[in-house]
Amino acid sequence: MVKQHSSLSWLFISITFLTLLATSASSYAKSISINVFAIPSKPIVELVANTSDKLATNQITTFYQQGLPVHATLYLTDYPVEAQNEIKQMVERIAKEHQSFEIKANGFSVSPSNWAFINLEKSYQLQRLADEVTLKLEPLRDHQAPVPSWVKHYPNKLVAFERYGSPNVFQNFQPHLTLLANEQSAALALVKKALHAEPPQAQGEIIGIGIGVSDQFGQQKEILAKYFFDAK
Repeated sequence: MVKQHSSLSWLFISITFLTLLATSASSYAKSISINVFAIPSKPIVELVANTSDKLATNQITTFYQQGLPVHATLYLTDYPVEAQNEIKQMVERIAKEHQSFEIKANGFSVSPSNWAFINLEKSYQLQRLADEVTLKLEPLRDHQAPVPSWVKHYPNKLVAFERYGSPNVFQNFQPHLTLLANEQSAALALVKKALHAEPPQAQGEIIGIGIGVSDQFGQQKEILAKYFFDAK
């Protein structure tokens, strides 16, 4: 129970970073916030769709229902605008070296600031993919991007940001699928109770890697490229 609480706390802290990172990127004309993300297979997408339908019955609209793609962030940071072609080339090379692998979605979480997620269970393969993407793309990032002030209060996060431009990498990686951000509806509490009683679950695969320009919530307002793995 303590371990689960700790994991969720790190996840909620990470979400704060997504907002601040995307906002800071807009302040630098030559920088852009780019999210390199894992693409889940149909069963995972359908789970997001079904969970979104349950929220919609309470007049709550998820990112999925807004037409934004279902994704699991691997590495989100700021880059010089001119780095986009190099990012695409590097991610394409990484994708060619991987095959699809299994992943399980299990559980529904809501942060104190009303971000809502479907949780992804950690796996060696997903962690390895996130680590590889981080190591390969880090040299291309904007090394002048400022450290968000909140990160300075978390030593592990600060070290990760200073080295890799993101506090949510390596031991801080918490895979998830974001449904909502800063939701204002009081009905979210009712949905949370129902989904804790019957947690959303699905077994699927990670089938590729995508690249997207991120908005202030870490969602893909523009897809730059998708690269699919070979089937197992």
